[in-house]
Amino acid sequence: MEVSTTVWVLTIVAIVGLLLFDYVFHVRKAHEPQLKEAAIWSAIYVGLALVFGLFVLWEWGGRYAGEYYAGYITEKALSVDNLFVFLIIMASFKVPRADQQKVLLFGITFALVARTALIFVGAGLINQFAWVFYLFGLILLLTAGSLIKGELSEADHDEADNFVVRLAKRFIHTTDHYDGDKLFTVHNGKRAMTPMLLVMVAIGGTDVLFALDSIPAIFGLTQETYLVFTAVAFSLMGLRQLYFLIDGLLDRLIYLSWGLAIILGFIGVKLILHALHENTLGFINNGEHVEVVEVSIGLSLTVIIGVLAVTILASLYSPKGRALRTISGLQQVAEQYVTLPQDAPEDRRRALATRAGRLQEQMAKVSPKHREELIESEKHFHDLLDRARGKHREFEATGVAPEPDPVPDPEAESVEGARADTQQAAGTTTPDGPRGGSSAV
Repeated sequence: MEVSTTVWVLTIVAIVGLLLFDYVFHVRKAHEPQLKEAAIWSAIYVGLALVFGLFVLWEWGGRYAGEYYAGYITEKALSVDNLFVFLIIMASFKVPRADQQKVLLFGITFALVARTALIFVGAGLINQFAWVFYLFGLILLLTAGSLIKGELSEADHDEADNFVVRLAKRFIHTTDHYDGDKLFTVHNGKRAMTPMLLVMVAIGGTDVLFALDSIPAIFGLTQETYLVFTAVAFSLMGLRQLYFLIDGLLDRLIYLSWGLAIILGFIGVKLILHALHENTLGFINNGEHVEVVEVSIGLSLTVIIGVLAVTILASLYSPKGRALRTISGLQQVAEQYVTLPQDAPEDRRRALATRAGRLQEQMAKVSPKHREELIESEKHFHDLLDRARGKHREFEATGVAPEPDPVPDPEAESVEGARADTQQAAGTTTPDGPRGGSSAV
């Protein structure tokens, strides 16, 4: 595959231009993107990635287009998984909602720079040493095993307390308070680093670790440096908008880590098979290539799409997925009810009460195992339900709307349901099922 210098330059200029456009027109003024804005721009970036694949098809043929699409889908899936960690980091640092997209865009830019460097290093190693395929394959198999181990162990990890952050805190004066979106402020008469810069350091340090998994994965699907670079770049473009678009859905993808483990394991095996086919190591078959089955790009693309489809369907419609959806939905409805303003329409109150009643009925079908697994703070959720139920009973009895509770600070709460197996979604109901009639409130 021959790529001219002109094509390289135009591609890099276009990607840098998209990043600058985001910086200038979207994140320079702090605000929380609305759902419509996030949906439109997410669609635009995905559309650009798909159209670029058609350009690859037209310019270099079906084989390379297939490699690009396989790489793009894999990297996009890994990027969505990264959003879980970004969500946890920003919740840990209590980043104001309006400033989160600036942090995300920094993370995306840093990831693009770090991964570009690793792409060219990896490409150089592959061109010089065929045995690198063994190393990449082993890295992916170990990563897949680590993902599975993490899901089975249910151990919590403080993603916001990585080595880079600890180093920064040790050598630089820091403050616990934000000063708008400033990176530095004056604290006790001294220049200090704000949490805004710390969270960017945390996400940047985490991005480096992500790249160590991401780059071997895509080199397992294509060894064309141009395709690797563009697939990685397009998978990162629009990630900021995607974060706000699927923020409420991230906790529903409870089996995403399992799906990614299967995909990375599959690509790891594919890399090792390719390494055996290209073998030059003297202690393996006397340095001669080994006759093994090579996995085609068509099969790779089919496996990747198939595993992701099964993962999403299982996350949404498995018993555990339905249980999480019910628990999260009941918590959300109760929170909406207790914070309703006094002048809220009567129809709105009754609609929330009716929906809560349906969810309460569904809660009776949730198994004790899933209730126990998805509980983080039973007392917190019982208190929330009791408050909502009490307010609705007061309204039904008197016809007078009760005063609303203060709106909860989402940044002060733990991340609701972020990867339910390890971060465990907040909320449950009474062990003996629904109570208080046909409505939960």
